[in-house]
Amino acid sequence: MDNNSRSERTRTAVIQSALTIIARDGPHRLTLDAIAKESGISKGGVMHQFPTKQAVIRALLDHQTQHFEGIYESFMAEQGAEHAHPQLAARINGAREAIAQPNSIALAIMAAMAQEPGLLTTQRDNDAGNLAKIRAETDDPDLATLRWLAALGMTLSHMIGLSPLSDADRDRLFARLLDERRWEGLANH
Repeated sequence: MDNNSRSERTRTAVIQSALTIIARDGPHRLTLDAIAKESGISKGGVMHQFPTKQAVIRALLDHQTQHFEGIYESFMAEQGAEHAHPQLAARINGAREAIAQPNSIALAIMAAMAQEPGLLTTQRDNDAGNLAKIRAETDDPDLATLRWLAALGMTLSHMIGLSPLSDADRDRLFARLLDERRWEGLANH
């Protein structure tokens, strides 16, 4: 195996180990020592790829952002034409997927907030760009914004353990957020 392949394998193992630690133990337990133990890579090997915990969190955010961009793009390619507001539908679907996936971007964001709030600037900028796309494709940008934020709220409340919703309730509400026919009469009111 060449050095680039070995390096990429180590980076991937570190990121997956970091997600596992955050999901299992919480973001406060994310340390380079914990990552080394979880991944089976020496601390020196971890530090060769990521010299600081902040570098791990930054890579974690980047990895998860790219992962969910792939989910949005797949949704747009497969189902976007079925929706009058495909950007909004893709983001609502992505929020639903974040709950379905145990190691989601929400965990990376929680880790960043807990460890290094300054790292959230990129995510905030991404969300601002996504919101601009959502608002640009509709005649009622406020309603589209509310639908998107409702999806994010359900996701985040679930991720931090505060959601009173059952899985069935949450699934039904996500389906309603995605069903544009249920929102048509409310537009511009």
